[in-house]
Amino acid sequence: MRTIDDLEVSGKRVFVRADLNVPLDGDRITDDGRIRASVPTIDALRRRGARVVVAAHLGRPKGAPDPAYSLRPVAARLGELLGTEVGFATDTAGESARATSAALADGEVAVVENLRFEPGETSKDDAERGEFADRLAQLADFYVGDGFGAVHRKHASVFDLPHRLPHAVGGLVLAEVEVLRTLTGDPARPYAVVLGGSKVSDKLGVIDNLLGTADRLLIGGGMVFTFLKARGYEVGSSLLEADQLDTVREYLDRAEKQGVEIVLPVDVVAAESFSADAPHGPADADAIPADRMGLDIGPKSRELFAAKLSDARTVFWNGPMGVFEMEPYSHGTRALAQALLDSGAFTVVGGGDSAAAVRALGFDESAFGHISTGGGASLEYLEGKTLPGIEALDD
Repeated sequence: MRTIDDLEVSGKRVFVRADLNVPLDGDRITDDGRIRASVPTIDALRRRGARVVVAAHLGRPKGAPDPAYSLRPVAARLGELLGTEVGFATDTAGESARATSAALADGEVAVVENLRFEPGETSKDDAERGEFADRLAQLADFYVGDGFGAVHRKHASVFDLPHRLPHAVGGLVLAEVEVLRTLTGDPARPYAVVLGGSKVSDKLGVIDNLLGTADRLLIGGGMVFTFLKARGYEVGSSLLEADQLDTVREYLDRAEKQGVEIVLPVDVVAAESFSADAPHGPADADAIPADRMGLDIGPKSRELFAAKLSDARTVFWNGPMGVFEMEPYSHGTRALAQALLDSGAFTVVGGGDSAAAVRALGFDESAFGHISTGGGASLEYLEGKTLPGIEALDD
């Protein structure tokens, strides 16, 4: 793949497909991690005299403008982080975007409005996506793919546009791919994987693939209750995907045959309802009361997980251990993050809620080996899938 160092960008308009999909509370950004991760590539281009047009999506609007998903507050925050004024186009590939792009001087940056305000961005129809990509191509001379959180999507700005412009990979995507190649190639062993989050069904593919590469799988979060139920335990009113029980039993059998250790919690924090104020306390993982739901791994499990990570040399973590947004159920995720740091292993935090938890719980991001900006993209790469955005940059 060509990198931005291979492009002669001075005086040229460079379209940067970034990942600026940050959580908003109204127009207030509650976690700017993805914006900060995008800064190095954008800053490197503008310092070399490029005229930088930044594009990204935010949320899931229905292919039409929606003020709740405007990138305007994101553009303002990007300007603060870059230390320079950042322009803003009120449309994505229309009159405002063309005028904004044309008006850029060397070293200037502008953001165009949310890509997903255009139905062609996410269309399944190749011609419709292609027509939108043609309009985006008018905004720039070069394309730089730097939105790792979107590279697993066959979208116009991710897949079709790089086929229309001379292109290169941005520093963020390059770093992500190098780390994931390490995990799927020859990771230092023992190689432990920690999976959490709400649903087993979201991670079936990656579990299937990891049974052939990881030495140890630690399971937490809401998805663990399907594993516990598959082992014949009572899980009370905890989250359960009953339709995945047979698949999970198969995984447990395969793991045993292949010598992959699967570590499940021995206790959980069980509450009467999904609320920070609900009565709650520890319960053995094999006997959760019928009227309680597990919302975090328990104190014994935190010690067990830390012990299972203590000798690891490589750790990949995707998904919180509990409902970390509620203080009573944040302790498992906090303990897990600390265990990663204490292990001395090369640690990869697999984006999404895990990365948000690291920041929300006050950890120093630089203490981890790598914090991914793309949870879904990371998982699909570990599944062995071809990622459209990487394929397009690799041609």
